[in-house]
Amino acid sequence: MISRNAKILAAAGAAIVLTGGAVGAAQLDKTVNLSVDGKATTAHVFGSTVGDVLDSQGIAVKKGDVVVPAAATAISDGDTITVKYARLLTLTVDGKTRTLRTTETTVDGALLALGLRGEGARLSVSRSQTIGRQGLTLTIVTPKAVTVTVDGRTTTKTVAAATVGEALTQLGVRLAKTDKVNPPVTTRLASGAKVVVQRVQTKEKKVTESIAYGTTKKKTNDLYTGQTKVSRAGVDGQRVVTVRTTVVDGKVVSTKEISAKVTKQPVDRILLVGTKERPSATTTTTTSSSGSSSGAGLNLARADMWDRIAQCESGGNWHINTGNGYYGGLQFLTSTWLGAGGGDFASRADLASREEQITVANRLYETSGTSPWSCA
Repeated sequence: MISRNAKILAAAGAAIVLTGGAVGAAQLDKTVNLSVDGKATTAHVFGSTVGDVLDSQGIAVKKGDVVVPAAATAISDGDTITVKYARLLTLTVDGKTRTLRTTETTVDGALLALGLRGEGARLSVSRSQTIGRQGLTLTIVTPKAVTVTVDGRTTTKTVAAATVGEALTQLGVRLAKTDKVNPPVTTRLASGAKVVVQRVQTKEKKVTESIAYGTTKKKTNDLYTGQTKVSRAGVDGQRVVTVRTTVVDGKVVSTKEISAKVTKQPVDRILLVGTKERPSATTTTTTSSSGSSSGAGLNLARADMWDRIAQCESGGNWHINTGNGYYGGLQFLTSTWLGAGGGDFASRADLASREEQITVANRLYETSGTSPWSCA
């Protein structure tokens, strides 16, 4: 049987235990200030370290996240715990790409943290753009000095352009499809670049050209050896040629024929070539009272004069036959030709040689002088 004193002591021990438990619970319960990505809250937690607080609030941290103070640090009532989550930032600056982690929550903050002020730069997103937990892709084009020569003028400007083409667009330079740019528009722009634009124009023009006729020779026994006669006059043909001219900055640099079409075929001249054997030069001649030669013999007296007259009468063509009734270099009527003995050589003057026509002219000269020739 337990004595009364024993009961009193047991009750006192229980009171001590209960009192000790209350004191321990009071020491574990703390109020801390939390700042997670800039969002501030207050939390009542039971724990002794920063890690205990994070666990109690369901805050999971990963590699790259920043926790201040560290997770193993003991906490006291009223402490402030700061958590900054790391974001994956894919950053491309003037075509060069790198991937990094940042605890900044805005683009502007990330640029400042990286030491990239980016003044005058062109960004793919706003500087105030939030960087979420999923990360962000950011492209930056920095300003560059570029010298452009176009339309006879050279200008140096600073532009935030990634390529030569973008720089020209920002500078208000319009390009035609035929224009040439050096370096090409797709070239990545570097500071100090020199760009030259050449204005290229092509013009096409149609030109009508003559096609020279040829000559076809045919043998005939109607003419003496050495004699020729045009049986059919030649006629030039025609063709239309398309010519392309290339002009660079106002100067012609090339002219090229790109097509041609024959609109009229040329007609060959037909030239009769004599094969008939000439009469002997020893043919008997008679002498007139004036002493001039007659018959079939040749008389080349006054040859220079007859050449001048022939040049005037027929352009010096001794075998001309235009169909006007006059023939040969001295333009004989057939009746006059035969009346002066031209039949000794040919039926018409144009069928005789120069020497034979001069011989007949000298016969006529004995009776009429040069009166039959207006060109005399």
